[in-house]
Amino acid sequence: MRWRLPFRSGASRPPGLAEAAQRPLTPSPAPAGYYRPRLPPGPAADDAPDNAAPFPSTGPHGHRGRMRDKLLTRGADALADYELLEMLLFFAQPKGDTKPLAKRLINRFGSYGGVLAASNEALLECQGVGPHTAAAIRLAQASALRLVQAEARALPVLNNMERLMAYLGAALSREPVEQSRVLFLDPRNRLLADELTARGTVNHTPLYPREVVRRALEVHATAIILVHNHPSGDPTPSREDIATTLEVRDAAELLGIVLHDHIIVGNGRWTSLREEGVI
Repeated sequence: MRWRLPFRSGASRPPGLAEAAQRPLTPSPAPAGYYRPRLPPGPAADDAPDNAAPFPSTGPHGHRGRMRDKLLTRGADALADYELLEMLLFFAQPKGDTKPLAKRLINRFGSYGGVLAASNEALLECQGVGPHTAAAIRLAQASALRLVQAEARALPVLNNMERLMAYLGAALSREPVEQSRVLFLDPRNRLLADELTARGTVNHTPLYPREVVRRALEVHATAIILVHNHPSGDPTPSREDIATTLEVRDAAELLGIVLHDHIIVGNGRWTSLREEGVI
């Protein structure tokens, strides 16, 4: 025979499973004489193990750790192109050996710069390259371009003639034929564009004043610097150089554009027609 306890209406119902599940759990008090050990605090973010970082070390002599130390202690010049790319790939691939992929990419695109300049489509066609790797390479390319653009635009050309002449000497002094370039500047003498306007023979290159002024208006330049080289190595201006300089100066002045200088480069030497009193 089963006995049932009567349940009177209005009396409190004993808690069922649903009600008991809603109650918060509270730790039971430790019995008398019991010692509960304290656990040490967890590691801080800066104390995280090396294998959680983009440059994880596989031990005291881990390859990624060695690469990191080489970069920080000896500088980027101590790294080969494939090593630079290998370290860049660390960020996209936190684990594994990225050296084979770095070498494959450089072989595929010809150089480290070629890898950075490759299109997303071309990168993703390569074995081992996924969206994360392609994005890391694209980020490196964008960062390099921003740096170059910032340096060029932040540097007033006329306030740093030494740097300007070093650039012009490297670009023109060893050219086998004459070529003319025009540097277009904004009101603060920052470089807007550096354009090759013509290539000529070993002793002559054409320069058309109206074309120079028209291009200056297109790029919104307020000043220009003419540059050309003498393959003979002698930067002495010819009569034609002087005549062309004055024609460009006069055409530019009509439209409010200033001709700052005409520089002739030859075999590591240079002549400024402004310093010579021509302009």
